[in-house]
Amino acid sequence: MSAIEANFDGLVGPTHNYAGLSEGNLASAKNAGNTAAPRAGVLEGLAKAKRLADAGLVQGFLPPQERPFIPGLRALGFTGSDREVWENAFRKAPVLARNMASASAMWAANAATVSPSADTADGRLHMSAANLLSTLHRSIEGPQTAQALRAIFPGPDHFAIHDPLPFQSAYADEGAANHVRLCAEHGAPGVELFVYGRDAFETWDARFPARQTRQACEALARRHGLDPDTVVIARQSRAAIEAGAFHNDVVCVGNGPVLFFHELAFEDTEGTLDAIRSAAKGLFDPVFVEVPDAEVPIGDAISSYLFNSQLLSWPDEDRMVLLAPMETAETASTKAYCEKLVAGNGPIGRVEHADVRQSMRNGGGPACLRLRVVLTEAERAAVNPGVILDDRLFAALTDWAKTHYRESLSPADLADPDLVDESRVALDALTRIMDLGGDFYDFQRG
Repeated sequence: MSAIEANFDGLVGPTHNYAGLSEGNLASAKNAGNTAAPRAGVLEGLAKAKRLADAGLVQGFLPPQERPFIPGLRALGFTGSDREVWENAFRKAPVLARNMASASAMWAANAATVSPSADTADGRLHMSAANLLSTLHRSIEGPQTAQALRAIFPGPDHFAIHDPLPFQSAYADEGAANHVRLCAEHGAPGVELFVYGRDAFETWDARFPARQTRQACEALARRHGLDPDTVVIARQSRAAIEAGAFHNDVVCVGNGPVLFFHELAFEDTEGTLDAIRSAAKGLFDPVFVEVPDAEVPIGDAISSYLFNSQLLSWPDEDRMVLLAPMETAETASTKAYCEKLVAGNGPIGRVEHADVRQSMRNGGGPACLRLRVVLTEAERAAVNPGVILDDRLFAALTDWAKTHYRESLSPADLADPDLVDESRVALDALTRIMDLGGDFYDFQRG
């Protein structure tokens, strides 16, 4: 069946800041305490998305979540008006308050795991919102994510939108950042690769936490009705996690039949590749592009986010395009490797660069900002049209960002109770621009 792959990027939220909340994320820790530029951040994301839309790719958006998240603070015992809740929380529990102000939902690769209808038993597109329970600031995202997905992909005929897995450490799930789909073409049945960092019932003692469990991967495959013969569940290497690869998409990306990965991406590389070959038998011939650690040291791969790039089937081009962060062109090893990569006859013919520095400083490259969704023609027609990027929406969102977003935001600025009102005015306006309804956010429901 004919299908396309659409990218749904997370819009950078009004409270984008550098609070350093994510353990194991080296960029987040390095830039903790710096002053962020929310307006520049959202405009960078819009520019990246427009570039893909102009090339002929289908591009949509996920809305920012409500931040500061006053309902979360009320559930933890803070009372008074919304402004008083925020002032009291920041004064009495500043670390908690900063967690409730995070704009981390911008990294839509963590929003959900997506299985296209070509892979599922009931022939519907399945999405499971991630529980993200490994970090406090992200653990509050799941319910709003599920609501957003239902607003964008409405109706049970084409879409099955699932709530997050049980909020329990055995089912820690970080979404599509630990999931790769390989296939001959987007509309054909494929192989779904799930990558985990730890088994829920083992003792994990390492420099950084392993966020995804094997049990979560198994549950998602069952829930989505996937054929066990075309599912591969592999373990991310301990070396990668301890080097700062907190998600598998920091060391691995795939598109079509191509898997582009670092030598240290998997604990058992040959076993993982053999499992993919076996699962793909009769469907397609996998193509593996392995980057040696001797050419791109794991530290460079993580700091430059070479693998946190978008690997794209570009319209009217025979070879794929890697849309990488600017930092890959500024790191000697990754720059040299990319030049070598495109000079050969391999599946990747071109490397382009995107400036998403506001996101990168918090540990998210171009691939972090997008959720990949394969859609048939009927499914594409059923998507809420208000979220699909065109010239009108780009102009509207650009004006919206310039009107409502602060130019700068330091961690200390988060204490300002005006930020609650400013963010709500911005999000209320956004629901009209994207046709999300007048009761999408908690504050809109009174």
